[in-house]
Amino acid sequence: MSTKTARKPGRPISEEIRARRREEILDAAGKLFAKHGYSDAATQAIADMLKVGKGTIYRYFPTKRELFLAAADRVMKRLMAAVDERVAGIDDPFVGTGRAIEAYLEFFAEQPELVELLIQERAQFKDRKKPTYFEHRDANEGRWQDSFRALIAEGRVRDIPVGRITDVLGDLMYGTMFTNYFAGRRRSPREQAQNILDIALNGVLSDAERQRQRKERVE
Repeated sequence: MSTKTARKPGRPISEEIRARRREEILDAAGKLFAKHGYSDAATQAIADMLKVGKGTIYRYFPTKRELFLAAADRVMKRLMAAVDERVAGIDDPFVGTGRAIEAYLEFFAEQPELVELLIQERAQFKDRKKPTYFEHRDANEGRWQDSFRALIAEGRVRDIPVGRITDVLGDLMYGTMFTNYFAGRRRSPREQAQNILDIALNGVLSDAERQRQRKERVE
């Protein structure tokens, strides 16, 4: 005879089940919003995809707006987790930065539909002071700035405000992600990451031209 006790009607759902259901709703919502757009994506269609009642969706997300913004937030949390996993255990900041950029570009290359959510958020919710993407970017840039401070202290990077460095690298990544999406590029994320770092760190000037530029500034 089984020792398991069936869940009685009205018994609270466990947090594990709630978390799993929430992820299922966000996964379905993200796909639907990406495919049809915020305005045309119906909550009922999400419920149909999951074979649940529409009321179930509203118990987790009372409004369509909350559901969409939660789906966009989930994209960024998954992105940050992918980057963290790729750089785990790497001590050299330059290597870590390259791996982080590669993981970032790879994340969106493998799931281009997620770019749509970031585009739609900016288009649909102009009342928000800061889009979800930049909320997460700003919250995570501190550790990268710390890495560049350490490199400056070691004499490996010239002494300039670290915010300038992370802003430029962040903008290059952001622009590359959108260009890949709109242009339908299928370049290797590793190759693109190396190109970003090469141009950002080494520039485009030859050693001779750098010397000439420095001489002219002194004169």
